[in-house]
Amino acid sequence: WGMEMLDATERSNLLEVIDTRHGKLSTVVASQLPVDKWYGMIGEATFAEAILDRLIHRAIRLPLTGESMRKQQSNLTHADQNE
Repeated sequence: WGMEMLDATERSNLLEVIDTRHGKLSTVVASQLPVDKWYGMIGEATFAEAILDRLIHRAIRLPLTGESMRKQQSNLTHADQNE
């Protein structure tokens, strides 16, 4: 989520999915992109407002911090990566 800007078809599809689930089903969104950047990533203002209003209205946010789990599991450190 958020690695590239959405095109018109992707925006429309995302709105359809979010709108269908809104108020009925849980939706999990995981992203490395901060929430304040999502508007720009979605693109078109009307779609961005509609999508984000539905996603964020009753959201429970779980910010994750720390090193990547891949780095931890492979025992890599910043020093190891530079070698």
